[in-house]
Amino acid sequence: MVEIEPDEAMTHDIEKELTALEKEIGRRQIDLLFNDPYTDHVALIGIHAGAGGTDSQDWAQMLLRMYLLWAEEHRMPVEFLEESVGDEAGIKSATIRVSGARAYGLLKGEHGVHRLVRISPFDAAHRRHTSFVLVEVTPEIEDTVTVDVDPDDVRTDVFRSSGAGGQHVNKTSSAVRLTHIPTGVVVTCQNERSQQQNRDVAWRVLRSRLLALQQAAHAQKVADLKGELIAAEWGSQIRSYVLQPYTMVKDHRTSVEVGNAQGVLDGDIDPFIEGYLHWAAREGAES
Repeated sequence: MVEIEPDEAMTHDIEKELTALEKEIGRRQIDLLFNDPYTDHVALIGIHAGAGGTDSQDWAQMLLRMYLLWAEEHRMPVEFLEESVGDEAGIKSATIRVSGARAYGLLKGEHGVHRLVRISPFDAAHRRHTSFVLVEVTPEIEDTVTVDVDPDDVRTDVFRSSGAGGQHVNKTSSAVRLTHIPTGVVVTCQNERSQQQNRDVAWRVLRSRLLALQQAAHAQKVADLKGELIAAEWGSQIRSYVLQPYTMVKDHRTSVEVGNAQGVLDGDIDPFIEGYLHWAAREGAES
């Protein structure tokens, strides 16, 4: 009887092909979960520091970095629309525009309050602090989509830009803030070079957010979509990031947990994105 020795090179090639096949099957399974009509639209992400003072403003900047790193890893272009620096550290708020294949479909599950637990670097007594940040995600809509907005319902304020933006920052009142009085939706844009450019971008963002509200089927959906109505405080978080006394990130909707908190903060949020897509599909099937 002839004894056949294993071909290590062939075994390696087969294992490599199986791994690639498993990844492709996984991608196709994920493809079936995208059923939102705005899946392929640009995602507008608003980040707002909540309860927690300087710690929350620092936490807001950490989340901004997380999304920037995720977008870079997925080769999704990012454009800053607004950034307001914190009083001592971090940021009070920021709005970015993320484009690319299925940008909104992938990122919409990030909408909600994100909670951080850690030893505060701003506390001389080195006590543990809890901070909250509201992340608002809405799809950008095309100019061809009609949204009924009465100009008389929108208050326009202009002011000098305070963030990064080139030589014109702080020299002219080019930044624009739009407030839709009936809903309380506030949009700020300060990253363009002229007031008119900022006004045009701000109106596009406002129309996108108002369309998201109009698509809501009932009052609770409206509250979920309109991030400003969600209190960025204890009890309303969708995800918790714990850095002390142990490290863990847990999504409270999907129960997805990741022990490598630093990896998540460095942009590895795909487990949560995929977990949300599966969870949302199950919720939709049961409703």
